[in-house]
Amino acid sequence: MTSRYDPQAAEARWREAWADAGIFKTKSPEEAKGQEKSYVLEMFPYPSGKLHMGHVRNYAMGDVVARHRRALGHNVLHPMGWDAFGLPAENAAIERNVHPGEWTYQNIAAMRAQLQKLGLTLDWSREFATCDTAYYGEQQRLFLKLLEGNLAYRKASKVNWDPVDNTVLANEQVIDGKGWRTGAPVEQRELTQWFFKITAFADQLLEGLETLDNWPEKVRLMQANWIGKSKGASVRWVLDGEQPAEFGKHIEVYTTRPDTLYGASFLALAPDHPITRALAENRPDIRDFIADAAKIGTSEEAIEKAPKLGVDLGLRVQHPFNPDWTIPVWTANFVLSGYGTGAIFGSPAGDQRDLDFARKYDLPVQPVVLPPEASEESHEVTDTAYTGPGTIYNSDFLNGLSTDDAITAAIEKLEILGLGEGTVNYRLRDWGVSRQRYWGCPIPVVHCETCGTVPVSEADLPVELPKDVSFDKPGNPLAHHPTWKKTNCPTCGGTATRETDTLDTFVDSSWYFARFAGVSDKEERAYWMPVDQYIGGVEHAVLHLLYARFISRALRDVGELDLPAGEPFLGLFTQGMVTHETYKSSDGKWVEPGDVERRDGGLFVKGSDLAVTAGPIEKMSKSRKNVVDPDAIIATFGADVARWFVLSDSPPERDVEWSQAGAEGAARFVQRVWSIFDGLDGTDQAPKDAGATPLLRFSHRAAAEINKAISEFRLNAAIALCHDWVNTLKKAEGSGEETVASRRESARFLAICLTPFMPHLAEECWKTLGEEGFISDAPWPTSDPALMIENTITLPIQVNGKRRGEIEVARDASKEDIEGQALNSPEIAGFIDGLDIKKIIVVPGRIVNIVAS
Repeated sequence: MTSRYDPQAAEARWREAWADAGIFKTKSPEEAKGQEKSYVLEMFPYPSGKLHMGHVRNYAMGDVVARHRRALGHNVLHPMGWDAFGLPAENAAIERNVHPGEWTYQNIAAMRAQLQKLGLTLDWSREFATCDTAYYGEQQRLFLKLLEGNLAYRKASKVNWDPVDNTVLANEQVIDGKGWRTGAPVEQRELTQWFFKITAFADQLLEGLETLDNWPEKVRLMQANWIGKSKGASVRWVLDGEQPAEFGKHIEVYTTRPDTLYGASFLALAPDHPITRALAENRPDIRDFIADAAKIGTSEEAIEKAPKLGVDLGLRVQHPFNPDWTIPVWTANFVLSGYGTGAIFGSPAGDQRDLDFARKYDLPVQPVVLPPEASEESHEVTDTAYTGPGTIYNSDFLNGLSTDDAITAAIEKLEILGLGEGTVNYRLRDWGVSRQRYWGCPIPVVHCETCGTVPVSEADLPVELPKDVSFDKPGNPLAHHPTWKKTNCPTCGGTATRETDTLDTFVDSSWYFARFAGVSDKEERAYWMPVDQYIGGVEHAVLHLLYARFISRALRDVGELDLPAGEPFLGLFTQGMVTHETYKSSDGKWVEPGDVERRDGGLFVKGSDLAVTAGPIEKMSKSRKNVVDPDAIIATFGADVARWFVLSDSPPERDVEWSQAGAEGAARFVQRVWSIFDGLDGTDQAPKDAGATPLLRFSHRAAAEINKAISEFRLNAAIALCHDWVNTLKKAEGSGEETVASRRESARFLAICLTPFMPHLAEECWKTLGEEGFISDAPWPTSDPALMIENTITLPIQVNGKRRGEIEVARDASKEDIEGQALNSPEIAGFIDGLDIKKIIVVPGRIVNIVAS
């Protein structure tokens, strides 16, 4: 009788043994001696204080890749750190009267302990937090390099302003036009802020996407859309009549659809367009409109959702193709000053926003694009604009052209008339990196009345955050600090003021992978970069991943990163989420899964008669209380079960639903695996027995297939193969002593193949087999080519057209042998007994059909 595997005892023992031996410490390039390098990285966590199951899935996936590559003989870098600056720490400081740093480092300690329980192959010697002075001090040095390279600059920009907290809000912190924390109506204000010149790399970032073959197509598409390169025309609309000189002679508009110019109904200017502002000085209605528009927020999403409103400015412009045709100029709340020239021409039949606006203010709607299969007589635009391709009509010289050809023809005519030209535009804007926060990386510049904005000397870095800060006043604590901002100018020595803005936390995470690769050794950094496999959530498809690609190029160009192609992540995998059923009690409160019990045919809050209703399966979230505590799972079943379940139940790119039944099934599988090894004689070194060749063939093929599945990120497929393997070995146990040598070899292979998924159990099995060293250091099994060849095939047998069984025959069996085996098959005997066999049809390699009567 076999013993029972005790995960709690075994897992702690093996983690301690790994740590004592230091087997996961990364080798230097010299120590690696020509081994292929593999840099495996999961997106580092924010230290919120507690891991969730999404973390477990993310880091278990990365660990499978790292362990697999170690087994393939690679020199693996698999580090871990903490994305530790950010607003939650400041909020905690306010709510709990604790310093953000204290709160953050306490959380890091708690989460590190949780991660270590998972048995990950992390090299903790490279750990850092972005709030470490050494890290952000180096970031300040890199900022100065970007400033020197003209890739960082200051300019005035509109921001979301919370008038109660006296602080800038990110777009995602504006909810329904109000501050997310105070609920105060958000205002738009113009502040002078720091920017990174990401637009200088727009074409590089776009072209680089074509080289990222190991990235998900959806992420590449999202980045391309975010960069938003468009080809169109700049069109100059001449102002009609006498206008103030400061307005100029024309209004310039960028459009991607010059083919629809004959559908023009109005021009619309952004509320903060210079002409709008100038007219507002004498027009209270325009002033009020500008003030109302400022309450929408600055995000495109907020502007898109807002009702389309505007004010007629009382100006008219001449149509570029017909100076006798003039159209009105409005200001509208859906026109962005940051895109194009801050002005649009409205062609309502072909743009939904323009159509909504035109319908509201009773402006003309003239269709100019005829959809395929439509006729001029029947085509009508009522409440829905037609935005697709078609044939141009109602458009003079453009009539009859396709939309693409009409774009070209319109641009040619504009250039001939001197009223426009073809041009390229981008949706991408320079990255605003200023944040009016305390808990971030101080921007290393000072402001001097004599010398202006002056970089801090590199010798004076880091500019450290003061520890004696107070959060009792609204706004930025750095601006309130009595002494910190007072300093001297590095240039003239006079009094100066430190910059009180800190850097956006996305800056911290846009180069951390390079820090892991080498703290100060540029050659080591070049050796490890780029990251070979990066793993994280698809929600980072645009901001983090785009910023990281930009910063890598920027650091390359200022000589700080030896990365010729500029791409920091060679391979990217975006994993699905961990979901769970939600529960609500009859009093309307969310209930945690652990507090729900099934009894009397229903669901109840544990220990009470309060009924519970099961809701939809959703992403685990604290607000809905459908979270599962990894600590509780590990304490009950062990870390290997948690790892196994989150990887087994669905393809890794899809969501997985956590269930207690699933975890219990994984725990039973662990015991089933253990029973195979515990029942084997660990000292048997007898040669392979011929009778067990099918088992050996299965094992060698399975090892090769699992290797391939892991390489292709089909982790659930690899796990399914492990299940088949275990079943095959359990069946072989009935064959007695004569197969023990083959079973032992098969089990040895299986243990190695299980290691990426269940490393603790694999180590225990390895030890039971009597093997030397750690299985975590063992090479991947080498499959014998002779055993990979399949010498038999399975043929289905039909009797009078109905499938009745199957036989396994030699691949080169003769027709006569196949017929004989089919007739003698025990499965078939009952169906042909007493019948006269008329004919046997053998389709080689496919089927046997017996015709009988």
